[in-house]
Amino acid sequence: MKLADIKGEYNEIFSLGENCIPALKLRKFNLREHAGPFDWVGTPNLFKIILLFQSNFADFLKEENLEPLQYVNEDDILVHDKLYNIGFNHDFKKSVNTLEQLTSLPQVQEKYQKRINRFMEAMSTSQKILFIRTEATLEGAIELNNVLSQLAKTSYCLLIVNHTPVKEIVEHDWGISNVCVIEMPNDEIWDGNDHLWQSIFEGISLVKS
Repeated sequence: MKLADIKGEYNEIFSLGENCIPALKLRKFNLREHAGPFDWVGTPNLFKIILLFQSNFADFLKEENLEPLQYVNEDDILVHDKLYNIGFNHDFKKSVNTLEQLTSLPQVQEKYQKRINRFMEAMSTSQKILFIRTEATLEGAIELNNVLSQLAKTSYCLLIVNHTPVKEIVEHDWGISNVCVIEMPNDEIWDGNDHLWQSIFEGISLVKS
């Protein structure tokens, strides 16, 4: 698929990681109505996310798999889910948690379960969904598309954004149905590419089912 092919109306647009950038850009350009399970976490291993889908989120945020690693700022503790290699940077507040005890874990689990339930409901009921994933290989994109095609009971598109030493958006055709793949400059990826994200989202709108 080309970028032109993903233009249109969507009932839901979800980030699939691998960092906060998709959720940040969706929010910035008013295309994010609901929080998803991968919005504000680090998910560097795409195959672990595929496993998470295949297992129906089994043992996600299970206490025995969680490892508090460090204080990342004045407010938050970085907690690592060893089973799925997911980093939670913003969910465990220093004011109520320590590196020895995650007191707010039940509340965090409840919050994510609501996001998972909403995500899975959208997979069954929304007429059309756009998924955005930063950083994926060809193999990962193929496997991710395969699992999404099994889960989604609706029409969807998957946008893969890889950050590389390019100067502008470069489109690629990996020959995968429903999948659009682009490269984007890897300098200042958090704020420097806003004009490129704006061009990506031109012609894309979010409408209620």
